[in-house]
Amino acid sequence: MPQIVTFIGWHNSGKTTLATQVVSHLKESGYRVAVIKSSKETGLRFDKPGTDTDKHRQAGADSILFVAPDQMVLMTHNNNLSLNALALRYFPDVDIVIGEGFKTAVNVAKIEVIRDAGELLRNKVTGVIAVATDQNIAGDYIFRLDESRKISSFIEKRFLLDAEKAAGKVSLLVNGATISLTESDQDTLAETVSAFVKSLKVPDEAQEIELHIKLKRP
Repeated sequence: MPQIVTFIGWHNSGKTTLATQVVSHLKESGYRVAVIKSSKETGLRFDKPGTDTDKHRQAGADSILFVAPDQMVLMTHNNNLSLNALALRYFPDVDIVIGEGFKTAVNVAKIEVIRDAGELLRNKVTGVIAVATDQNIAGDYIFRLDESRKISSFIEKRFLLDAEKAAGKVSLLVNGATISLTESDQDTLAETVSAFVKSLKVPDEAQEIELHIKLKRP
């Protein structure tokens, strides 16, 4: 599962500016980075009326995946998955997912961005590990708004160096929620599924296994 850090803050606090700078620094360092941004806006359109994808949407398609030689665009309903679940489902192969928003996300590291004399979110939500601000604030890991490179280094040291050693070999989603597994549980599940796959005499040696199970409704 990729590492996840999300930038939170009040409107116009500078989250996007700082987050994009951090993404740029992490890419310069050779990391694979994905971004998930939340929005309160509804009814946004990502295609034009009359396009083929719009015709499928008007026809009632629940989800549409547009595939071009250089990119893919997925349009689907918001199933209210957690940030952890979104990262695991859509970006399992990156090193880190940078979020923007998701201040109430559970079990996610957050960097608060605050300018002027606003009210600190770190007193209201869990998971705030650092603050970027133009104010004089006491505490550990307080950065200035123009210290994006220092923040990037902080993220790298805390989440990415030796991340492969720390990362689990198995990720589990149940009903769209991530489930924490002990190292022993991961080993047991991996060995069980691997043994089953080997029994199928798959032509190529399995390096990665993806499994989705749909249980019958009671």
